[in-house]
Amino acid sequence: MHCPFCNYFDTKVTDSRVSGDGLSIRRRRECTKCSFRFSTVEQGEILDLTVIKRDGRREPYNKEKLAVGLKRSLEKRPFTAEQFTGLVQKIERDIQRKRKTELTSRAIGEVVMKRLKSFDQVAYIRFASVYQSFQDVHSFTKELKGLGSKSRWFSK
Repeated sequence: MHCPFCNYFDTKVTDSRVSGDGLSIRRRRECTKCSFRFSTVEQGEILDLTVIKRDGRREPYNKEKLAVGLKRSLEKRPFTAEQFTGLVQKIERDIQRKRKTELTSRAIGEVVMKRLKSFDQVAYIRFASVYQSFQDVHSFTKELKGLGSKSRWFSK
């Protein structure tokens, strides 16, 4: 790891800690040349995953596409950057747990919906309305009712 201060090629790790959510590692580093101290955060990436689209096309998994879709559904909703990063990490962890080299976009969408449902119900409905392509108000209403007693629109 290069020093961000002097760009020297060698740094040493002085401390490592697992983050509170257990999804990343924070490392405290020190440059062996100028003694500048800085922190890095390491987290896993999904590698070698092919996404099979609805039309049959195959393309490599793209974390940025996932983030854009999530941000769109979370637009004007209250969340922090840290919460968003945690959500993406949890979704990717769920995808990795499937231990497959190919997944359909539908399977990935199901993972996203499961995580969004507990993260933010409004964002979940937004995502589901696009992802599931509700054909009429009845199917949309049925999904809203499925959110359970937490939904103030349909609770009695």
